[in-house]
Amino acid sequence: MQVQPYLNFNGRCQEAIDFYKRALGAEVQMVMHFKDCPEPQQGMITPENKDKVMHAALKIGDTCVFASDGRCTGSPNFQGISLSLSAQNEAEANRLFGALADGGQVQMPLAKTFFSPSFGMVADRFGVNWMVLAGQG
Repeated sequence: MQVQPYLNFNGRCQEAIDFYKRALGAEVQMVMHFKDCPEPQQGMITPENKDKVMHAALKIGDTCVFASDGRCTGSPNFQGISLSLSAQNEAEANRLFGALADGGQVQMPLAKTFFSPSFGMVADRFGVNWMVLAGQG
């Protein structure tokens, strides 16, 4: 069994995909827009959302993260969940943390902890919460 995160960006998915490509080196495995759905449900595709992302798969490190614009209802809301990102070393943790913090909000700056030489928490520009740590955590 496998559990995969599925992030709903409510209309900002393509922007998020582009950001994660730059910030994390994410590889886009697939993107389907609402207008390309082979079996659309009535009312699912509107003129406003036809070019929005219905489903995307991004490979970040060894993990596949799914993403969508969902119902395109406005601002994304990511509460009660964080994605943990294990960097190979402190330099990589610094680079990844800085990239995610660009346009976001640092919640806990990177610092040495009892479980990692470098750990910090940041909400990126979309409100996705990340925990970045050096080492295997």
